[in-house]
Amino acid sequence: MGTSVGIVGYRGYSGAELVRILKNHPQVLPVLLEHREDVVVRPPIRGHSSPERVACDPEAVRKRGLALVFLATPAEVSMELAPAMLAAGARVVDLSGAFRLGTPENYRAWYKADHTQPSLLAEAAYGLPEFCRERIPGARLIANPGCYPTAANLAIRPLIEAGVVDRSAGIVCDAKSGASGAGNKPTPKNIFGEVTENFSAYSILHHRHVPEVLRISGLEESEFSFTAQLLPIHRGILETIYFRARGVAGAEQLVEIYEKRYAGEPFVRLYQPGRVPDLHAVAHTNFCDIGVTLDSKSGRAVVVSAIDNLVKGAAGQAVQNMNLALGFDETEGLL
Repeated sequence: MGTSVGIVGYRGYSGAELVRILKNHPQVLPVLLEHREDVVVRPPIRGHSSPERVACDPEAVRKRGLALVFLATPAEVSMELAPAMLAAGARVVDLSGAFRLGTPENYRAWYKADHTQPSLLAEAAYGLPEFCRERIPGARLIANPGCYPTAANLAIRPLIEAGVVDRSAGIVCDAKSGASGAGNKPTPKNIFGEVTENFSAYSILHHRHVPEVLRISGLEESEFSFTAQLLPIHRGILETIYFRARGVAGAEQLVEIYEKRYAGEPFVRLYQPGRVPDLHAVAHTNFCDIGVTLDSKSGRAVVVSAIDNLVKGAAGQAVQNMNLALGFDETEGLL
């Protein structure tokens, strides 16, 4: 039967992606946890069975023996549910921003709200496996990274660690995302008539994903300029990152830095110098693809980082974290 794991928020884009991945995972049995009363249940399809659906309460989680619960819910809902799920004996992988920023002060500054679970915020392990793998297996609570920071940190941190970025010149991250990144709750900005045949920037200079990049890549806010933009497509993130390189003669040396840092990493793919990924290359996968170009005379460098925002940017990375937490092979269900 496999290990039972629960999914809260399974009707949202990330939650539905979790269901899709976990239904094909050889080690687990997904269980849908219902936390809302005003729900519309889709009609069943003849000849196909859906995962079991139970109430989202501690007693049901305990009785069902769920080893882990995914929270694909808004931050305020995750703060409400996480303590109860942990008390019921389940580990938690939270896909919201509720537990990513480390301190109540950081959360208040970027989310403009008070954090209701400061002790859990301090306890949570940040779930970017390529940089935080050692904390994940022993963690009760794992904060799944944001989609934009996943692509940004995987591209930026190896270069910062290698000392090849002229930090005095700053780093500019021009990030574009499909509309699914905003969730499936209609708003005036994400309805079809506003998104189609359009292209717009939002949350300029104040995007709440910025502190995750600063925290993981070790940057100061004054060194990093980030702009999020909404593409008229459903899924995918492509980030074009600009910086001034120092101490390197060509793009080949930058690629070598990535190769050394990501040797053995199953979900980071690198391109030949001067070649860059596009969204088709990563759609419906848990890969982050990275390509770099450098003008050796001026030191101008451009890194392109691409992910599927619903997979490596959300559900796929959450499953990657689950695999590490529960002792499965890290790639199980994802390759």
